[in-house]
Amino acid sequence: MLNPKDVKINFIRSRGKGGQNVNKVETCVVLKHLPTGVIVRCDKYRTQGQNRTEAYRLLMQKLREREAKVVNEAKSKISKERRQKQKRSKAEVAKLADAKKRQSLKKTSRKKADWD
Repeated sequence: MLNPKDVKINFIRSRGKGGQNVNKVETCVVLKHLPTGVIVRCDKYRTQGQNRTEAYRLLMQKLREREAKVVNEAKSKISKERRQKQKRSKAEVAKLADAKKRQSLKKTSRKKADWD
């Protein structure tokens, strides 16, 4: 699923615990997925290999979440359009007409009387 040509790998110095190894060796792995622009950084472990494996796992997870989000948005949009196109039930129509009539009665009662 993930094309290696689509991923840019950078190795940088890590931070935190690790002593001389952290200060001397680039163990932190930064992966950037070029088509989507998703960036993942991993400096969890003291070795570059473990961090690279973890970074790829995190990148795959982020890409799956992003894809799922797009699918869910499309589904919700379709269901929203379907709900909007549905006809209202007779009870709903009657309720709306009753509310409209009550509002109009309120407005007519507010009008000033003509005493001419």
